[in-house]
Amino acid sequence: MKKPMIIGLTGSIGMGKSAVAEMFADEGVPVFDADAVVHDLQKAGGALVPAIESAFPGTTGPQGVDRKALGAAVFGDRDRLALLESIVHPAVAERRRAFLATHQDADMILFDIPLLFEKGGQAAVDIVVVVSAPAPVQRERVLARVNMTPDKFEHILALQMADAEKRARADHVIDTGKELEATRADVRALVKKLRVGLA
Repeated sequence: MKKPMIIGLTGSIGMGKSAVAEMFADEGVPVFDADAVVHDLQKAGGALVPAIESAFPGTTGPQGVDRKALGAAVFGDRDRLALLESIVHPAVAERRRAFLATHQDADMILFDIPLLFEKGGQAAVDIVVVVSAPAPVQRERVLARVNMTPDKFEHILALQMADAEKRARADHVIDTGKELEATRADVRALVKKLRVGLA
């Protein structure tokens, strides 16, 4: 049986990746959202709450994982961040395998993975699509978020591969620095082009 083409969607913070993932979904492409899965695993009653509380006492409560408290517990500490990732990543990978099994009849599947390059995830996908916008647009979007500060933004950027390098490594780049409908047209054209290649 023919396997679906796996598209890896990535991009730095504030580049509009979630909006572009929705556009792929609108074109009939099943989307696996790694961030959404993490939220689900960490909500009240979530599968990872006990393990996270055990590793990082005081970071969970009735609502599940307190993301702010957990963020503070690992912020700037690579060892503690690695410990958290060792808890989260296997669980996300398991969900991804289940998603693949559910959608094995699709012609293509999109994995929305924020740190695709940083974590070596590009080896597991067929095509990499990078979402990008000019730096001033990115900065404006991110600093408009609740609880975001310029220092926090710079710290997040430092942990991510530079946008220029991501673009250089991409098979396709979607520009989100323009009107939403223009970006949507680009996504539609890319899906059409990829589907022709699969025919």
